Amino acid sequence: MRERQIRIGITHGDINGIGYEVILKTFSDPQMLELCTPIIYGSPKVATYHRKALELTTNFSVIQTAEEAEPYKLSIIHTCEDELKVDLGMPNPEVGRSAVDALERAIADFQKGEIDALVTAPINKHTIQSENFAFAGHTEYIQAKMGEEYTPLMILLKEDFRMALVTGHIPVSDVAKHITVETIKEKLRIFHRSLKVDFGINNPRIAVFALNPHAGDNGLIGTEEQTIIIPAMEEAVAEGIQCFGPFPADGFMGSGSYLQFDGILAMYHDQGLAPFKALAMEEGVNFTAGLPIVRTSPAHGTAYDIAGKGLASESSFRHAVYTAIDIVRSRIQEETISANPLRKHFYDKRDDSDKLKLDTIQDED
Repeated sequence: MRERQIRIGITHGDINGIGYEVILKTFSDPQMLELCTPIIYGSPKVATYHRKALELTTNFSVIQTAEEAEPYKLSIIHTCEDELKVDLGMPNPEVGRSAVDALERAIADFQKGEIDALVTAPINKHTIQSENFAFAGHTEYIQAKMGEEYTPLMILLKEDFRMALVTGHIPVSDVAKHITVETIKEKLRIFHRSLKVDFGINNPRIAVFALNPHAGDNGLIGTEEQTIIIPAMEEAVAEGIQCFGPFPADGFMGSGSYLQFDGILAMYHDQGLAPFKALAMEEGVNFTAGLPIVRTSPAHGTAYDIAGKGLASESSFRHAVYTAIDIVRSRIQEETISANPLRKHFYDKRDDSDKLKLDTIQDED
């Protein structure tokens, strides 16, 4: 990894959406090929179809294995059926299977050391379901492949704005029973380590959202803050994790307080993603922390409504590639520093004066 360009595996996702459009637009810029060696797992035939339909000029080479990929070139490994039909904007189980096939091959190549990171184009969570794939999405599948000893943490990010989630793809009606002291502590630990190792922040500050409106209003609108969230935070602080709150999400975001933290931990999916996408949808990136593999994806979905129209912005996908490269480099640097105890001691020194007194942010409703 240190002697060659970083190899970024890219799964083509749902071919009836905007996946190939944003991939081909991203690598139409020659400067992107200076940063990494991109390898698409998918279909050269489908890629050619999208390139022609969108009147793009992005060149690519067809290879058999990731080891054949050449620097400064976009390559494609054929991972699906030759007769796969493109029907823009339409969900299709066969297309879903091709997305899973691409993902399986990319994960296998990572485990063999042939790629360094993975960027996944959007999928349709319904069309990928089968007897062999019973996962809610990319994250759950990748976790299973990496090993059950790993706990993934979804982080949505744009530059220094990072939103992580305690619970992910579960019904809202199930959220409260999944909010436990141990779960929150585990997510805080993963988030804290990721901010240090993956993003190079020596002493990260994490804001924690409340579960209930007005942070429970001293127990009038729920007690989870007092009985679960605050005890979990107190135990995390005792472990050296700087975390603050719990804050009412609406007042916290509305006042701009998120700008004062390195990361925010939301209790459930839409509590975190709604404000994040309102502020950062165009260039937002989804990163799965807590796993051996560096996996990122754009913050948008398949966008069937604009598929094939040439309207899709590649900005989010481009930033997903940038983020994957940066995190791989950061992990290499952390590994190098950790190998030298004196340098590691220097980088790990803490300055208690950096601790912010931000627990007084209130909900003004």
